[in-house]
Amino acid sequence: MYFKDKTILVTGGTGSMGKTFVKRVLSGELGIPKKLIVMSRDEGKQHDMRVSYLHSKNATDEAMYRNFLNTLEFRIGDVRNFSDVCSAVRDADIVVNAAALKQVPSCEYFPHQAVLTNCIGAANIVQAIQEHNYKVSTVIGISTDKACKPVNTMGMTKAIQERIFISGNVLNPKTRFLCVRYGNVLASRGSVIPLFYEQIKNGGPVTITDSRMTRFLLTLNQAVDTVFAALQQGRPGEIYIPRAPACLITDVAKALIGNRKIEIKNTGIRPGEKMYEIMVSDEEAPYVVSRGDYYVIQSMLPELAQNIDKSAKLILTKEYSSDDEVLDFEGTLSLLKSNNLLDINSNLSASEGELLR
Repeated sequence: MYFKDKTILVTGGTGSMGKTFVKRVLSGELGIPKKLIVMSRDEGKQHDMRVSYLHSKNATDEAMYRNFLNTLEFRIGDVRNFSDVCSAVRDADIVVNAAALKQVPSCEYFPHQAVLTNCIGAANIVQAIQEHNYKVSTVIGISTDKACKPVNTMGMTKAIQERIFISGNVLNPKTRFLCVRYGNVLASRGSVIPLFYEQIKNGGPVTITDSRMTRFLLTLNQAVDTVFAALQQGRPGEIYIPRAPACLITDVAKALIGNRKIEIKNTGIRPGEKMYEIMVSDEEAPYVVSRGDYYVIQSMLPELAQNIDKSAKLILTKEYSSDDEVLDFEGTLSLLKSNNLLDINSNLSASEGELLR
């Protein structure tokens, strides 16, 4: 079992993806780790997360509760702070870097803050391993489709983060650095669906920036599946990308509104916002191979050429974007229904809008 007896560090572990990753690890599906460290700078979210596990002791969650007691460790720290990173990384076998500033408008107005978390935080992890010769076997960087041909600060800083981790393989050959890149996560904190819920609850209008806008959509569990696949199968310098459905944001709004008499209002594209998202660029396409349910971008660095699977068939001839194959309204409705996202009143009561735990 992949995680058995290993020490895992998750930076930003109290966020939407981090919490789902922690729950999946504690379930034991890939083996029980020796220790699972959640590092973040928000003591309130750590407290809430700890209490949620303390209250989970029942017949179905007994094993997870036991694993929580025996393996989960909370650590206050910031990836921006090199000493915090060194202290947390020191005993880790696996590092999953989920710490991020990810809201596009916030990053546009405070780009320096985005650089500190998304770029300097990643560089601190690489530097800590390099300077102290830590025994870390694998580092996974959590990236975003906005890092591909970026037009906003969030995407630009995430693109730099990808390069920082991929280049980390050159000077740290004992550690495997790789990334995962995925699109919008259904109903994660700060995403569009919780916003639509609140707007519908308040009688509207439901606001979208442009009726033509498309986005890749996947669940939190699919995001974690991508991390698990990269951990188990990835080679140094690779970027894992799930093949996810794409939808018109207008159709998402219409599906959630249903028969309610609520207006949809176009507000115009926000600073740094794209009409559609790209997972793989034209420049990256010649390096892409298929591996299970994922596209994998193999490293372009010549120093990592020995890790390229020369027997694998290259499968993309152009960019892979959310405008390539868009679900129709019925497909969007089915996607939301299959993930229990149409019951607005029920989902509004979920804490922080994090629904697919």
